[in-house]
Amino acid sequence: MVEQQIERAKEHFGVLIREQLERIERMKVQSDFTDFKTKKEIIIGIAGGDGIGPFITAEAQRILEFLLAADVEAGHVVIKVIDGLTIEKRAACGKAIPDDVLEELKTCDVILKGPTTTPREGDPWPNIESANVAMRRELDLFANVRPVSVPEKNIDWVFYRENTEGAYALGSKGINVNDDLAIDFTVVTQEGTDRIIKAAFDYAQKSGKNKVTVVTKANIIKTTDGKFLDAAKAISKNYPTVEMDDWYIDIMTAKLIDEKRRSQFKVMVLPNLYGDILTDEAAEFQGGVGTAGSANIGKRYAMFEAVHGSAPRMVDEGRGQYADPCSIIRAVGMLLEHIGYQKKADQLQKSLDICGLYEKRLVLTGRDTGATGAEYANYVMETLSNANLDKVYASYQ
Repeated sequence: MVEQQIERAKEHFGVLIREQLERIERMKVQSDFTDFKTKKEIIIGIAGGDGIGPFITAEAQRILEFLLAADVEAGHVVIKVIDGLTIEKRAACGKAIPDDVLEELKTCDVILKGPTTTPREGDPWPNIESANVAMRRELDLFANVRPVSVPEKNIDWVFYRENTEGAYALGSKGINVNDDLAIDFTVVTQEGTDRIIKAAFDYAQKSGKNKVTVVTKANIIKTTDGKFLDAAKAISKNYPTVEMDDWYIDIMTAKLIDEKRRSQFKVMVLPNLYGDILTDEAAEFQGGVGTAGSANIGKRYAMFEAVHGSAPRMVDEGRGQYADPCSIIRAVGMLLEHIGYQKKADQLQKSLDICGLYEKRLVLTGRDTGATGAEYANYVMETLSNANLDKVYASYQ
């Protein structure tokens, strides 16, 4: 019996190794990043997701169309609504992303995606894979970029979380060897590690932040985390103007709340699981995960989303229209920056700060005690329309 269990586990592991070796070969032949300056037409896909996703994504889409109205009219930007990325359709076909939806997503250059439900034990849905994880893998969106900015606390962080490897890459492909033993897998490749670390160092150099902090647990998880840290040390030698240091994930979670230390962090690069944990902690300084946007960037495609989940209970309780759209609106700003509209991205960031941090004329509570998402989006667009936006923002600094 034991020998049969071992042979079954070896066969299972062999399949996973073959898949990863094939993925490495595909990475080696990838082209460079899309140059949006040379594109005559930029296609932006809008996928609302489920739960509160359609509510908040609709408001983000309104703001996106407001900011890009001239270019949409001229045909330089095409906004394409993609239906079907719902838990109902995904459960019906038994796939994280239905085939027809995935094909539609692949016709776009960038995607604005609402939250999607990932079933848990006890939910009325089958145990299908996370749509986020599947989309990152299918579109090879290897860099999850999450900025956190709180000027009054001297916090200006940008996290580069590896998106396609680590503990999440094979999270649904572990094996129950027998009733007593379950094993999951974590994956680190040289190609995958090099490209996320290079992306972080490139950003640190171009942005002038000039410091990269590498976060691992390489003292304990020596093979995979050790490979990640070794790659960072090698790559850092090609960036003489960028300082590098490294921290272990456990102490790093503590240092983010250390008022004396946290202002010293600038750009952080880290494997998938650690990035998920640390960016949620970091978002709390900015007002919670409801305020944080997220970019998922590959060489061909990019996807932008809210950090938080789909909150189906809000919809069940009839409160979907009160869901906070700020996170996905911040994601709109990241999308605009990615496709070359830096000035409009800056204006949106300033408007969100005025509305949410300083002026606070409307407050979102998630209930009828506060504003609806539509009312808040109107407030943001009204602020964007102010000819004196820069002066108003400067007055709060």
